[in-house]
Amino acid sequence: MTVVQIATQIPFVTKDGSTIRSVLDRSNAPVQNQSLAEAVVPTGGVTQRHYHKLSEEFYFILEGSGRMEVDGEERELQPGDAILIPAGAWHQVTASRTLRFLCCCAPPYAHEDTYFE
Repeated sequence: MTVVQIATQIPFVTKDGSTIRSVLDRSNAPVQNQSLAEAVVPTGGVTQRHYHKLSEEFYFILEGSGRMEVDGEERELQPGDAILIPAGAWHQVTASRTLRFLCCCAPPYAHEDTYFE
């Protein structure tokens, strides 16, 4: 059994500009097929528009508000929203109020699988 306490995980900034703390991924567990992280985008923050060739992502909004764009379609975000981001889909997050959300990637998140315009 692997149990990880998120408070012990050191935050890092991803290539798109969001701040991430790993919950479970290859860096802290014997993970093979997915990763789970807590992401934070501060008030007024915008991630750099990007896509992942391999990873499908789920975002689950815990706190805050903002806007999500996936392949040109935009939606307002609020706590309780779950977003599917298919592999290959361009996406970007804009925070009206600091957004805190869970991000699940399958296969696991990798900087090398992040592509920009």
